[in-house]
Amino acid sequence: MFYVGMVPAASAQQDQFGVNSMSNELQTAFNEIAQLRELPSDIVLDALQTALVSAYRKDTGASAAQIIEAEIDPGSGRAKVFVEKEVVDEVYSDATEVELERARAIDPAAELNDVVMVQVEHNTSTFGRIAAQTAKQVILQKIREAERSALYDEFINREGDLMIGTVQSTNSRKVTLSLGRAEADLPRSQQIPGERYRTHEKIRVYVVEVSKSSRGPQILVSRAHREMLHRLLEYEVPEIYNGQVEVKKIAREAGHRSKVAVAALQDGIDPVGACVGMRGIRIQNIVKELHNEKIDVIEWNPDAVQFITKALSPARVVGVFLDNDPAEGKTAVVLVPDDQLSLAIGREGQNARLAAKLTGWRIDIKSVLETAQTALDNLDAPPLAGWSASHSDLVAESLRIIEKRRLDLAVMPEEFKTLERFASLVEERLQTSRDAAHEIYIERRDTVRETLDATLFELPLDVLDVSQAVLDALEPYDNIGEVMLQHLIDEALVIRKFADIEAGEPSAELQAALDSIMAADLAQLLAEANSIEDDDDEEIAVELADEQPTPPEAQDEAAEADADAAESADVVLDAFGQPILPEEAAAPAEEATTPELVAAVPAPVREAADQHRDVRDERPGEAVFTEEDSEKEFELELRKGKTQRRKDRQKRRQLVLDEASGEVIAKRRRKSSRGSWDEETWEDYDY
Repeated sequence: MFYVGMVPAASAQQDQFGVNSMSNELQTAFNEIAQLRELPSDIVLDALQTALVSAYRKDTGASAAQIIEAEIDPGSGRAKVFVEKEVVDEVYSDATEVELERARAIDPAAELNDVVMVQVEHNTSTFGRIAAQTAKQVILQKIREAERSALYDEFINREGDLMIGTVQSTNSRKVTLSLGRAEADLPRSQQIPGERYRTHEKIRVYVVEVSKSSRGPQILVSRAHREMLHRLLEYEVPEIYNGQVEVKKIAREAGHRSKVAVAALQDGIDPVGACVGMRGIRIQNIVKELHNEKIDVIEWNPDAVQFITKALSPARVVGVFLDNDPAEGKTAVVLVPDDQLSLAIGREGQNARLAAKLTGWRIDIKSVLETAQTALDNLDAPPLAGWSASHSDLVAESLRIIEKRRLDLAVMPEEFKTLERFASLVEERLQTSRDAAHEIYIERRDTVRETLDATLFELPLDVLDVSQAVLDALEPYDNIGEVMLQHLIDEALVIRKFADIEAGEPSAELQAALDSIMAADLAQLLAEANSIEDDDDEEIAVELADEQPTPPEAQDEAAEADADAAESADVVLDAFGQPILPEEAAAPAEEATTPELVAAVPAPVREAADQHRDVRDERPGEAVFTEEDSEKEFELELRKGKTQRRKDRQKRRQLVLDEASGEVIAKRRRKSSRGSWDEETWEDYDY
């Protein structure tokens, strides 16, 4: 395109006074907006140029398809407007056409039917009130968008950091904090239980997430997040900040108790002593900040036995016996003296629960007396039947001590030591038996796995035609092959996962779904699953595209609509006779196993699986504590999104039996051109 300049004539007086006055006013406006909004001048200048284009369109009624550009010289304040026009012999519409002679005055290469950008003689002082209102709306919109973007860029870099906020307001759901130029939300789930917040009080919070919205950055902060304790340790302990001491893991129940595992990265440094500080001054500062929350600092150890022993402090542990069950996961059987049992478990199981979070092992806490009594009652049953004969003296001494305890006679400390040794030997014997059963189980599982088609281990759980509750219970399994393998080896273990499902018959529902899978063509089924996954990716891409910022043309149209609405409203004058423009509205807020499969499993495999299950189920225990995540709210939100996508995918496909052909048909539903699901439109895939 060619730019043809046409500068309007101006008198000497205008050059002397008008330009200088405009320059001063423009510089003043730039400085005020840049300082108040903390925006660079080029953004403000771009907003003014966009507003000038919008005002020109509104004032002249130019088509939205016509290209219009504006330039403002920040030094002189002079504004230039360039309009796209077609080169013609004779001008019929001055708004869209320009003569050939005029076009060639600057660029001799201009030809007929070319499109050039012509500077128009248009004075901004002649703009009507509607055009001026449109310009105002565009400027405000542009500046607000730039301010929101700048705020987001500022706070996204603070994600995962500590900040000090001022309490603005409180209610039953959340606390609103001021972080300077932005506000943050402290939900009730992320508050420390027992804390009370007063207006204008300054508190320290952890920035969990910063996200974009139509109202600016949405900042979610927390005081209950375990990473807040991590950041506080970095502030109070220089060795952690400098990298000499590393925080391995944190288990926290906000407002009550936390356990922190630390390790030294340099020789000669005591990691626990560095965190506690002289006379506990460092850790006490953190305790005060966290509303007197108790903090246990322990030294991390790569040996799981030693680590679990320290994690259960302050309780004294007699022994730790690790049971890495291939079906149910890792469990640590912990023996403690009877007088240490309540201390090891903690109030409402808190100490053992935190130790399980910290170590990653399920913890089964058992008292010495209970273990010894149970072992003496089952000496004739395997696996203690042959073992007790080789430890007859220890068994007899243990029986004597147990009898004294039953008669409420005094038991000496040496006798308690004897019971502890007996209980430890019993647990070692039980552990040896469990390890042997695990080895047989793994060997047999590998044998059964070879009988299953490898494609089964690539099919996602979403392919199963079962209810959402059954799918949620099967979540620990990665694919359909793992479900089918476990169902063949140990059906009772799979059924136990349906214990919380009250409605329907989940075991029969799962069996029917597995039967349908085995009757279908697995290769076609996998291809269909992958195709649906691709469709999901496309939908996500479309959703992300829909969330992109509104283009300038649409913004201009919205601003013009606002201006029209303002024009149609009654005009109210202030005390000085000037019209009072309306305020902008606030932005809107946001059971039997398959016969064919059983026949494929050798009898020794089923016997080994039964033996493995019996050994596991017979293991005694007093209290079992599983690992939990302290940030349940965030994980729940993530699972909600995943669950919704799974439901949508299941709605798009069904496995049905075709009575005519006697084969299983997978029906898939696609979106119509209107973007909705057509219940009558199905594509059939013969399996």
